[in-house]
Amino acid sequence: MGELDLMALERWAKTHVDGFAGPVTATKVTGGQSNPTYRLETGSGRYVLRRKPPGVLLKSAHAVDREFRVQTALADTNVPVPRMHALCEDDGVIGSAFYIMDFVDGVAFDQPSLPELTNEARGQVMDALNAVLVAIHQVDIETVGLSEYGPHGHYCQRQTDRWTKQYRASQTDDLSDMDDLISWLQTNMPEDDGQRRLVHGDYRLDNLLFSPDGQEVCAVLDWELSTIGHPYADLAGVIMQWAMPANGDGRGLAGVDRAALGLWSDAQFIETYCTRRGIAGISDFNFYLAFSFFRMAAILQGVKKRALDGNAADPERAARLGAYVPEFARAGLKAAHP
Repeated sequence: MGELDLMALERWAKTHVDGFAGPVTATKVTGGQSNPTYRLETGSGRYVLRRKPPGVLLKSAHAVDREFRVQTALADTNVPVPRMHALCEDDGVIGSAFYIMDFVDGVAFDQPSLPELTNEARGQVMDALNAVLVAIHQVDIETVGLSEYGPHGHYCQRQTDRWTKQYRASQTDDLSDMDDLISWLQTNMPEDDGQRRLVHGDYRLDNLLFSPDGQEVCAVLDWELSTIGHPYADLAGVIMQWAMPANGDGRGLAGVDRAALGLWSDAQFIETYCTRRGIAGISDFNFYLAFSFFRMAAILQGVKKRALDGNAADPERAARLGAYVPEFARAGLKAAHP
């Protein structure tokens, strides 16, 4: 279930992707928990295919059409994205919607402690991570045709409502910390300050591809959660990730001596972001951080449910990630009450 029908794919691609030629071989890219991803080796070169997972899915989840749309719109901006080739929304071709994009030959860094790099190179990666986040938030959404890519209105309120519903729809356990966090977010929601920017929704180190020296971001990937919303949620998402355990699936920096390794502190990352955007600072940052923990807990609850239902892209890893839901809920409450 979920394997690619390469003959059907080749027939479709030959009529929808300029210059596409067979034969086609596909290798599944491991590690992702959202849309199954495959590296395609073909007679015309290397590509990447992203598809919706099989099975029954939560409403609005796994929106490969949105991923395709936003990356197409960003082609001529300062945000590095792969070249998009074609979107197929006909489930009859390979069993679910998919798109084909260029293969980007970049380096993926899985752990933010960057053990494979020197201190100087670690600082360069941090700087590039920061600069590209600012580039995303400075995209002129009117010019690139994304002004209606997300609803108008209070981003944090609608996202809190959305992910509360998603969490409840996939809930498997009673977690009082999650209930308390949802209540705190609703009670302490900041007023809408009118910022409408493109937000990635899952901006973190392992969703980027870098040049080998770490000085340049070659591509920002995994745009499934992107929308028009509040940029501080993206920024808080980076800080949230760093608060997680440094080993294994945590992919964080908790307990790491950052200064000794040439890694930026939370404060340096936030201050540099503000300088690049020309803003004095961020009030209510604890809200955005608590919100980020809440949303990730809700996302991981969905991953856990897909593992239990047999629809996860990587079932073993999905089960491990699902175990983090209580930890993210607790961390969200801690961020709410610094």
